[in-house]
Formats: sequence, C-alpha cells, structure tokens
Amino acid sequence: MTQSAALATDRDAEIADLLVGAVDLHCHSGPAVFPRLLDHYEAMVEASEAGFSALVYKDHFYPGMAHAQLLETLYPDRGTRLYSGVALNNASGGINPHAVDHAVKLGGKIVWMPTFAAQNHIDKSADETKNYPKSANPMLPPIPLTVLDENGKLTRETNEVIDVIAAGDIILAGGHLSVHELKVLFPEAKRRGVKKMLVNHPTYVIGCSDDDMRELARLGVYMEHSICMFIPNQRGPAKWDASELRRLVEVAGVDMTIFGSDLGLVKMPRPVEGYRAIVNDLLELQMPKSEIRKLVSSNAAGLL
Repeated sequence: MTQSAALATDRDAEIADLLVGAVDLHCHSGPAVFPRLLDHYEAMVEASEAGFSALVYKDHFYPGMAHAQLLETLYPDRGTRLYSGVALNNASGGINPHAVDHAVKLGGKIVWMPTFAAQNHIDKSADETKNYPKSANPMLPPIPLTVLDENGKLTRETNEVIDVIAAGDIILAGGHLSVHELKVLFPEAKRRGVKKMLVNHPTYVIGCSDDDMRELARLGVYMEHSICMFIPNQRGPAKWDASELRRLVEVAGVDMTIFGSDLGLVKMPRPVEGYRAIVNDLLELQMPKSEIRKLVSSNAAGLL
C-alpha cells in the first residue's frame, strides 16, 4: 500500500469512528411529492451501517412517525432509532395545535414551524427559494403563514401550539420563518416552558446575522446548519465552504450548534455521504474530534 493510500485509509477510519452515534435531525428521504434520492428504508439502512444512533425523517407535508415506527418494528436489529415530527404547512392545517397534539401523541420529536408555506419563504421566491424542488404535478399554491398578528404579537394559534410542544417536551424548530418572527417566537416559547428550540439553516432564507445567532443561542436556541450547503454536489459547488461553517460554529458556540444533513434531494450526496464529507473537511481544518462529536451526535441526541 502506498503512503497516500495508507493515509486515506486512516482518514476513512477516523471519519467512520466519528460517525458512530451520529444523529441526523433533518433527513429528506421519501416517499414525497418532491423527487427524492432515497426512501425512508434506504436512509435507515445507510444510517444503521454507519452506526448512527438516530435519524429524523422530515417531510414538508406529512408527519412521518408511523413510517418510523413501522420500520423499527420490521427491522428491530438495525440499531438506529427512527423519529419524525410535523411541519406546520397548509397540508397539516397550518399553525394547527391539533396537528401538533397528534404528533406528540404518536411519538413525534419535533415541530417545524411553516417551511414552504411561510410568508418569509414565499417572499423570497424570486431569489433564495427559487430553486427549491417542485412536485411532478403542480400543487395548490400555498396560503402564506406567519406566527405574528397585525400588531406584531404571536397569534392565538401559535401560543396554543407552543403550549402543546411545552407539555410534550419536544423540539420547536423555526422552519422557514424570518429571524424577526423567531425573535418573537422563541422568547415566548421559553417563557411558556419549551426547553428544546432550534433554528433551521439560520444563514439561509431565515436571515440571521452573527449577532442574531449569538442572541438566540444565549436564549438557549440551537443553530442547526444544513450540511447540504457546505459540500459540492452535481448541481454545482458548495454555497459556502467548510471554513465558513467552522466560523459559524464559533459564532454560536460548539455547545449550541448542530449539523443536520438536509439531504435526500436528487443530484445531491446521500445523507451519510454528506456527513462523511463534512467531517473530513473539519478534520482538514484541524477541528478537535471532541467538538466534531458534539456537532454530529451528542448535541442533537440531547434534544431527542
């Protein structure tokens, strides 16, 4: 074996070791109305073979708890726990406490505030969100959703959703709400007893500045950075490179940062491949292994 081959083998072993116990809170496997690279079964198999401790299925339109539970029952020896939650888009009734209550009762672990139906997402359809996937058959146009009323206060339905999340002790994720909305949502959620809070891809669509991320992290809100935005793919180069990701980790602090794959889209790496790529990049940047483990496993495991 050549020296370069030996070094590559050593690095592969390092990466494999760091992914044992990993947790992906943001896996976009199918079935889905959008084209997906892999289905829930394939995602489970690949995560299990890599030693992941948990995987969270995310679909923008349906709760995935039933799929997760059935797959665990059918394949009990896989060892990777499977979870899901509900995204509060129009298909789930919007900002709907009944949908959240159902999710909690069926073992859901996370509630995503509106994503594709968020007013903020729709407002950015000409630029940041214009390349989001689309269904093969056009869907009904979304009804724009926001958590704020005309006075800039949280709506009654939003407060009801918060109370159900607090009672269930599950994760409140910001979805694609704007940073302005999140700065109203999360403090009130904390006041009402929500203990687990998360911003999805804070620098993309959401609009968080460094100061915004620091402010929210001090409140106890985790920053979840999407691996898909920091690795190259068939569509082109990465949106940002790994050095920027490391800087973003430093902004909120490693103890308040999580990596989710946000993968499953076609022409992108598979979720586990994404984790391997980003861990390799961080090792190249000399990030301590203890910090990498927090980012890919222990911080997210604590929320689950």
